[in-house]
Amino acid sequence: MFKILKQDLQTKARLGLCTTRKGSFKTPSFFPVATQGTVKGISSRELNEIGVDGLLTNAYHLYLRPGVEVVKSAGGLHKFMNFDKTIITDSGGYQIFSLKNLRKISDKGVNFQSHIDGARIFLTPNDVIEIQLGLGSDIVVPLDECVSYPCTHQEAKEASIRTIKWARQSKKYFQDTSDDSVLFMGILQGSTHLDLRKYCLDELFGLGIDGLCIGGLSIGEPQDLRYNVLSFFHDEPNSSCFRYFMGCGKPEEIIEAVSYGIDLFDCVVPTRYARTGTAFTNLGEIIVRNAPYINDKTPLDVECECYTCSNFSRAYLRHLINVKEMLGVQLLSYHNIHWYKNFLDRIRAAIAEDKFFDFKKDFLSKYGSKN
Repeated sequence: MFKILKQDLQTKARLGLCTTRKGSFKTPSFFPVATQGTVKGISSRELNEIGVDGLLTNAYHLYLRPGVEVVKSAGGLHKFMNFDKTIITDSGGYQIFSLKNLRKISDKGVNFQSHIDGARIFLTPNDVIEIQLGLGSDIVVPLDECVSYPCTHQEAKEASIRTIKWARQSKKYFQDTSDDSVLFMGILQGSTHLDLRKYCLDELFGLGIDGLCIGGLSIGEPQDLRYNVLSFFHDEPNSSCFRYFMGCGKPEEIIEAVSYGIDLFDCVVPTRYARTGTAFTNLGEIIVRNAPYINDKTPLDVECECYTCSNFSRAYLRHLINVKEMLGVQLLSYHNIHWYKNFLDRIRAAIAEDKFFDFKKDFLSKYGSKN
C-alpha cells in the first residue's frame, strides 16, 4: 500500500508512494474534502483537470442523505460522483461527537440525534464499517471517539480505550465482510497526552492496519503541543507506516507537518475560504472582496497558471464576490484547489532534490508578505 521513496536529509520529511485499488499517488499529498459527495463549487471534470490525487468524503453525512442504498444503486461513490480516483470515507466520528448535546456514547456505539430532522439513530462500530463498504470507499476508517481540547488525562484515556476497542471490533468485521482490495486505516487518539498516543499506536499496529489516521489534533491545541505529538512518530518501530493527518489544512501548518514526516492531509480550507472571498497565493492569503482590489487588473497569483489566474483579474473576481454571483466562488475555489495541488507538487519536488529545508524556509519567509 505504501512505500517510502526518499527520506529528506535535514528533516523528517519523506517522499512516498501510496497505492490503492484506484491507482497510485505520490506523497505528501492533499485531498480536498467532498463532505456531501462533492467538493463545493468544483465539478469532477475540474478536479481531474487540476489533477487532484483523491478525495475525502463523509460517511455520516452520506448515510443521512441521500442514504447508502441510493449510492449503492448508482454503482457506488465513484460512479455516483463521477470521480475515479481514491476515495477515503471519514467514519463521521468527529461530526457525531461534535453534536455534544445530541448524542450518547457507550462501548456498544453512539446514539445520536440527526441534525437534519431530529431522528434518533444508533450506530455500532460494525455499522460504520458496513456503511463505508456499502458506499464503495477505497479506504475505510473505524468509528473513534474524539475528545475536545482541553480535556483531562482521564477523559482522554477513556476515549482512547474505547477507540481501540472499536478499532479491534471494526477490524474483525472488516476482515469478515470485505475483500482485500479495500484498505483499513486505524485512527490514533489520545489528545496531547503522549502516553495515550503511544498506547493507541501500539494497539493499532498490533491489529494490523494499512495506515495511520492522526485524529484529535487541529482542534484548538497550541502548536507546540501539536508538533510534540507529531514528533514522536519518527522513532517508532513502525515509522514507515503511512501517516494521514486528518483536518490539517493551512499551508503553513501543512509544510510544518511535512517536516515531521506526515504523508497525507485533508481540509475544507481551500473551498471554505473561497466562499468568503479569500484566495491563497505564494505571498499569503488575499481577501479579494476588499476595496484595495477594485481596480486591480493582476491575477490572484502572478505565479499561478490555473484557469482562474490565466483569464480573470482580481478586480473582476472582487466584483463577482461582492454582487454574490456564484461564478466568483467557483473561480476562487478552482484557484485554491489548484494552488494547493501545486503547493504539494513543489514540496515533493523539493524533497526529491534534497532541498526541502531550504524550500520550507524560503516559503515561510515569503508567505504572508504584502500582496
